Amino acid sequence: MSSQVPISDELRSVVGSPTRATLLDSSPRSRVWRVELRGGSRVIVKQIADGGGTGPDGDARYAREVAALRLAARATRPTVAPALLGTDPASRVMVLEHLDSPGAADDWMPGYAEALARLHSLTGPTDTGALPRWSGPTATDAESFIALAEALDVPVPPAVPNELAALIDGLDPTPHHALLHGDPCPGNDLRTATGVRFVDFEQASLGNGLVELAYFRIGFPTCWCAMSVTGTPLAEVEDIYRATWRSLTGTDVPGNLADACAGWLIRGDALVERAHRESVDHLARVPAEDFEWGYVSARERLVHRLGVVADQTRDHDDLYALGNLSAAMAVRLLERWPTLRPLPAQDTRPWN
Repeated sequence: MSSQVPISDELRSVVGSPTRATLLDSSPRSRVWRVELRGGSRVIVKQIADGGGTGPDGDARYAREVAALRLAARATRPTVAPALLGTDPASRVMVLEHLDSPGAADDWMPGYAEALARLHSLTGPTDTGALPRWSGPTATDAESFIALAEALDVPVPPAVPNELAALIDGLDPTPHHALLHGDPCPGNDLRTATGVRFVDFEQASLGNGLVELAYFRIGFPTCWCAMSVTGTPLAEVEDIYRATWRSLTGTDVPGNLADACAGWLIRGDALVERAHRESVDHLARVPAEDFEWGYVSARERLVHRLGVVADQTRDHDDLYALGNLSAAMAVRLLERWPTLRPLPAQDTRPWN
């Protein structure tokens, strides 16, 4: 199978002829090969597949990734993504620059934060329509979150429904045009000699960069490797992101980070891997079962997010009631299940 790399004759004429191909680990939604070409150079060949629990959406994910890589190519010195060397839309195949990476460093987060800001800054209003709009939380998510509080016997302050409705409206991505990766998890970033490069743009969109800067606080919500970043490391990466954005755009990062974190809190789909999203109400499952993703459980992820939102909204007039509710829900979860563990504190990451 590893030798059956899908390079068409047209792609061979562009990038060269393969002499050896090695199939790499990837998600069920794609197949990825490291390919050696005649002459000794290397490339990455990626083919987008349907399936993996997400339905027949391969064409859409292929189009997203190709469009995002072309937008990301605007970044130079350093770049923020591998170069797109060739495409074969009929087979959903793309040929990408091979990146040599020495692996993750102990202090991986500052370079990640800088590269994330550089990626986000590459697009603007003239790019409207180049990618789908970021999909934020919905009224259904808000209803599910309130229902979870009630199932846990936590009183819901009367102001919470209105606060959540205003939150959802405020997270509308329409006024924002940052190039969002869509799944900027550790493992989808590669450290190279000249900086961090992001890969796997199948969920790329346009929106507010704060929803991805929020990953550090809220525990990397779309990632199997949930982690807690606090104290000085957290302040450092957020300062780096904001300073990089400001130097590239001449403006401050728009929006409120507390809103972005609260948006991730109320999304049940952010408790499970992509293959299981858009299937059932995952928040409704929490009182009855504690399902795992990676090395932490749904309840552990939820306790962390509740604590983050509670901390961030103490002086937040628009989310004050939600903050109080979040604090009470975190206490109730820990009362019912006292063996729940905090998310791992990750200064290093052994997975790449």
